[in-house]
Amino acid sequence: MQIDLSGKHAIITGSTAGIGFAIAQGLADAGASVVVTGRTQARVDDAIAAIKKETAHAKVQGVAADLGTADGCQTLIEQQPNADILINNVGIFEPKDFFEVDDATWQQFFDINIMSAVRLSRHYAQGMRERDWGRIQFISSESGINIPTEMVHYGMTKSALLSISRGLAKSLSGTQVTVNAILPGPTRSEGVLSMISEMANKQGISQQEMEVRFVKENRPTSIIQRLATPDEVAHMCVYAASPQASATTGAALRVEGGIVDTLT
Repeated sequence: MQIDLSGKHAIITGSTAGIGFAIAQGLADAGASVVVTGRTQARVDDAIAAIKKETAHAKVQGVAADLGTADGCQTLIEQQPNADILINNVGIFEPKDFFEVDDATWQQFFDINIMSAVRLSRHYAQGMRERDWGRIQFISSESGINIPTEMVHYGMTKSALLSISRGLAKSLSGTQVTVNAILPGPTRSEGVLSMISEMANKQGISQQEMEVRFVKENRPTSIIQRLATPDEVAHMCVYAASPQASATTGAALRVEGGIVDTLT
């Protein structure tokens, strides 16, 4: 299968590192012009340079904005009013006991993980519908199904994205605009590796040992028995953004190594 996204314009939120960056790189490799976003211009510039270094023909731009706010989303929309592909990836996570999560933290997770995707999808989906072609993806998580007790506030946001994705797909019924949710499992992203490094230091073991222990203790149903890589998640996203995925919509596409122990 040869995926060619030449002529398509893609926006990937939260794409200066980790899964978002891998998706931006993958879409650029497939010929799309990509827009990376991050909270600081320095991080955006570094991501642009890294993509261009890897892919000489890459067409890549960047927008620095805090997409956890309405103003930040508006900044992105004003600088990039149209998109053929929207990947709602920006998000935060933090292990924390349910009884220690205050109202402000719940609101922060809601604003960043959910409302950024709602605001941007609401805008860009209208143009896709008018042009009768588009791809929207919500980067959810297996944690949206298997709610982690150490991150109830995070799991809630990922469950919400599943609902929004399915509902928006149905709202665009009969068009050539597809909407899907992507469900990664624990992935070797910048944030996860930082968390595991901190855990390894506390327990006096190596990073590699901690990765193995983390999966066995926290995701024992994993079939691959390891963390996924950002590229492995990005491969699914690039396919779902392609013309070949025209009949895949309203779906929750798993890239979680078999953690979710159900048949559907």
